[in-house]
Amino acid sequence: MCGIAGIIGSQSLDGYPTVMAMTTMLVHRGPNAGKVSIFPGAVLGHRRLSIIDISSRAAQPMISADGRHAIVYNGEIYNYRELRRNLEDSYSFRSESDTEVLLAAWRRWGEDCLSRINGMFAFCIYDLQKRKIFLARDRFGKKPLKYHYHQGEFIFGSEIK
Repeated sequence: MCGIAGIIGSQSLDGYPTVMAMTTMLVHRGPNAGKVSIFPGAVLGHRRLSIIDISSRAAQPMISADGRHAIVYNGEIYNYRELRRNLEDSYSFRSESDTEVLLAAWRRWGEDCLSRINGMFAFCIYDLQKRKIFLARDRFGKKPLKYHYHQGEFIFGSEIK
């Protein structure tokens, strides 16, 4: 199942305790592991239910090989093996996870990656250089994604509580 949470904005470094509390409340969605990472302008958190790649290489928040992008993701990409084969010429994979395939797909195709993905998902990709996010969920909303903008901060999570 997994769970994601984050705060993006001017006060986000102060948001670490809040994102920790958010991910603690999501432990039922991801009992195998949890992590919160601080980035310039953002705090991202993840609760993990290990299924596809159970190694630590697939832990989240996951950082791209060049260190520019971070992702937190909840879901399953059914066609991730096919997408991976199409991306191997331009991305050096470090895990066997669909998370990393999703990150590589977004890096190559931008928001057009959504039309290529077959699955159920909610994810946030954060560009550490531009300090911008790309947030998306599957068309049917099978994986929840709640968000709120308040006093310069964009707050999101898998659950509203």
